[in-house]
Amino acid sequence: MIRVLVWNEFKHEKEKEAVAAIYPNGIHRTIADFLQCEDISVKTATLDDENCGITKEVLDETDVIIWWGHAAHKHVPDEVAALVRDAVHSGMGAIFLHSAHHSKPFKLLMGTPCNLCWRESGDSEYVWVTDPSHPITEGIDRAIYLPHEETYGEPFSIPNPDKVLFVGSYAGGEAFRSGCLFQRGNGQIFYFQPGHETFPTFHIPEVQTVIRNAVRFVAPRYRAEIACPHVRHFGDPEGYVIIKK
Repeated sequence: MIRVLVWNEFKHEKEKEAVAAIYPNGIHRTIADFLQCEDISVKTATLDDENCGITKEVLDETDVIIWWGHAAHKHVPDEVAALVRDAVHSGMGAIFLHSAHHSKPFKLLMGTPCNLCWRESGDSEYVWVTDPSHPITEGIDRAIYLPHEETYGEPFSIPNPDKVLFVGSYAGGEAFRSGCLFQRGNGQIFYFQPGHETFPTFHIPEVQTVIRNAVRFVAPRYRAEIACPHVRHFGDPEGYVIIKK
């Protein structure tokens, strides 16, 4: 069973009627509902929960965290962002959605500004598959069509991804690396661009399929804290052992 924690600011849904009409129980609950299945269990957390719903103990019991943020990045304590970063380094999988490119945990893991060009004009978008053989793109045709989505455009100031799985093209002419894979330490990270709060993107079956596939792909295969131990060499007569200070 893959244990998923869906994190969401849960601000827009409570403050804007148009967003509440699309996601009445919050974006986090919509994602949790379509993810819950025979091999995935889901919990949720939001900005207003104590410590944002995130502690080391919570993350130790989480295989994959999904993060949606937009308007309140600065309100996430640095200590919470560091906990997420450290958990990914130790092997927890992470999926960052849409405006989470500017979230504190993502920027810590990337080490770059993660800026991009953007426009809210309701352009349509095709999210093109660049690698149909990859597990995350399984079940997706050549492209996902989104009738309306916030426009993102290059340059996207991230490190070169290990792999680009999707490229978005918009009615306004922009192109964007819409699905990017990274590894940091022992953990796998997937950034997926679709998901603006004023459009029903997370109700689209193909988008749900990508996120479900990504959960299974980034789930830990090996999880251990990255340490810096002092060890004896292999030829030592006492054997190869860790020397604890």
